[in-house]
Amino acid sequence: MSAPHLILASASPRRRELLARLGVKPDRVSPADIDEAPHNGELPRDYTKRMAREKALAVEANGHVLAGDTVVALGRRILPKAEDETTARKCLELMSGRRHRVFSAIALRSPDGTFRERLSETSVRFKRLTPNEINSYLASSEWEGKAGGYAIQGAAEGLIAWIEGSHSGVVGLPLYETRALLKAAGFPIG
Repeated sequence: MSAPHLILASASPRRRELLARLGVKPDRVSPADIDEAPHNGELPRDYTKRMAREKALAVEANGHVLAGDTVVALGRRILPKAEDETTARKCLELMSGRRHRVFSAIALRSPDGTFRERLSETSVRFKRLTPNEINSYLASSEWEGKAGGYAIQGAAEGLIAWIEGSHSGVVGLPLYETRALLKAAGFPIG
């Protein structure tokens, strides 16, 4: 029996790399093009789950569609993806010395339209960052396009005092939850 057909609804190279750790290679990559603006008053957890589901729905496919979304939250506030240095600096200053949460949702849409969904919640605390540490990190450009203005898999990891939860979820795809969804859908994962 052959493995089910899998479409990854994400252009993220990190998600492809993380899937590869499970021995899974998508048959096709088809990024979802949706409006990612949060609804008024939408809580980070709910927003993350909605984004993963909407991305899975947005991709036309004959196989299974795997979609994910990762959000950095400070309290009830959803921090933006840093598209410029000013935004990244503001995010890092807000998180300096404080705990924040990273929500990583995944949704797997089967060919019959049914959904399997999971959510990973991770707590992360940056050390109290000096202006020099922030400037040095910003000079690395690792923050570009990243939720909350940082990438845990890079130099930012050396600025994180502790993490409780899924490291891979903070990177962008919680492997424990993803493995469980794919196994439940019949994908051959050891």
